[in-house]
Amino acid sequence: MTALSRVVALDEGKFADTVWGREPLLSRAADLGGPDGFTDLLSPAAVDELLSRRGLRTPFLRVARDGEVLPPARFTGGGGAGAEVTDQVLDDRAMHLYATGATLVLQGLHRLWPPLIAFAGELGAALNRPVQLNAYLTPPGSQGFATHYDTHDVFVLQADGAKRWCVHPPVLPDPLERQPWGGRADEVAATAAGEPALDVVLEPGDALYLPRGWLHSARSLGGRSLHITAGVRGLTRYALVEELLALASADPALRATLPYGLEMSDPDAIAPELTATVAALRDWLATADPAAVADRLRARSWSSARPAPISPLAQLDAAAALTPAGAIAVRPGLRWTLTADGELRSPVRTVTFPASCVPAVRLALDGAPHRVGDLPLDDDTDRLVLARRLLTEALAVTVQP
Repeated sequence: MTALSRVVALDEGKFADTVWGREPLLSRAADLGGPDGFTDLLSPAAVDELLSRRGLRTPFLRVARDGEVLPPARFTGGGGAGAEVTDQVLDDRAMHLYATGATLVLQGLHRLWPPLIAFAGELGAALNRPVQLNAYLTPPGSQGFATHYDTHDVFVLQADGAKRWCVHPPVLPDPLERQPWGGRADEVAATAAGEPALDVVLEPGDALYLPRGWLHSARSLGGRSLHITAGVRGLTRYALVEELLALASADPALRATLPYGLEMSDPDAIAPELTATVAALRDWLATADPAAVADRLRARSWSSARPAPISPLAQLDAAAALTPAGAIAVRPGLRWTLTADGELRSPVRTVTFPASCVPAVRLALDGAPHRVGDLPLDDDTDRLVLARRLLTEALAVTVQP
């Protein structure tokens, strides 16, 4: 079962063509694998572990009550002798706040909890987008946040208990990250007072997909509720516009100074300059290089996602013990480009290899496992040198041959 099939009861093609970015989708546990579908990712026992024994610090925990986010000082402090850092989560204070009606929000779990680290990597690879994972623990009969919308798509995965979700159409379709719901609070409240487009109760194993901009609120029912939210940052046409405008700065016509003494507040005065500027921009856009835009989008995308974690000591031990019979593969989730002269760029680092090694590097990082002894180099000594460098540069990992 793939990460996407765990949260969407449609085949990938149909989901992409008819649902993604367009409308909500409810997927019931019976169609996703059963009511225990997400307990392997996060359970109440796992929440206890995170709150009590992992040295959790802010901002990895946020606490909200009646739509208000509480100050961290209400639930953090020093960890005692040898751990005096003052922003550590105090489990007894978190418990008290939860017991008196507050929702606990565990944030950034794609960087903290091993099952969710793996799941985020798999879902991100399927969607080709960065994925962030938070979890919401809500007391019985409580609502942590007022009706709002997110500026990214979300998958809601109900792990424990039940929660009622009311979903309304957007007041601003496809909002950008710079267009949060707080700037339209009155419109959001007015729309939320009307008939919802979707009024459902999520039970363990159920999943709900919400495109960015769709209004939603959620309230736990008779018992506690624990759900995971997978947030997916979309890539928008406006991102293309931003990168095109950044590249347009290379055009002297678009860098030209406006006339001396131009009255910027006078529409009639700026009209001819605006017309000339639009014409110059149109001319420049006709020459825009897709490769240059792709380079900028790659830099933007790569900075938003990290490849799968490695085990540093085990990685170095594996490199030292590597033989021609061993096998390596690209580090899961690593994005990379390699030039003909051997410059490899990735989110991890930029590395230069001899041009003679380029075919071997491409093969080693193509996504499949490869025996070191099969790399296209002259002898096993050269193959081991290259393979060990790929391991110590954190570009590859060892795998079973």
